Amino acid sequence: MRHEIDTSISIAASPERVWAELLDFERYPEWNPFVRSIQGRPSAGSTLKVTIHPPGGMAMTFRPTVLLCNANLEFRWLGKLLVRGLFDGEHYYGLAPMADGSTLFTHGEHFRGLLVRPFRSALDGRTKSGFEAMNLALKQRIEGGAG
Repeated sequence: MRHEIDTSISIAASPERVWAELLDFERYPEWNPFVRSIQGRPSAGSTLKVTIHPPGGMAMTFRPTVLLCNANLEFRWLGKLLVRGLFDGEHYYGLAPMADGSTLFTHGEHFRGLLVRPFRSALDGRTKSGFEAMNLALKQRIEGGAG
């Protein structure tokens, strides 16, 4: 079974500015309501320690592997529950420059595995809400001049 969540928001800043904030993992607890912390190096092949807290849900910590870190464009990791194929998630952040100097920030995840179907309503509810909350918080942090 496969499922995808895809969200996006326009941020009035360059991709370089958005990227700098996005990869400043140490400051996530200051502003990020969904991804509460990330520890590790954002380089392909490295393992991260990520803690998320979906709205109305419980905090979860997992150790995904970085798949891609393409500066100012895209950051991806792959996480799994227990063993590969049970419940895998390929999480991504994408940045696209817009003609007006802003950035289209895309944030989503491709899920696959045996447990996707039973978790689908939670994914479309709490998880998607968490992505959207993070997107808005990132926009407010950058456009508000914090950081």
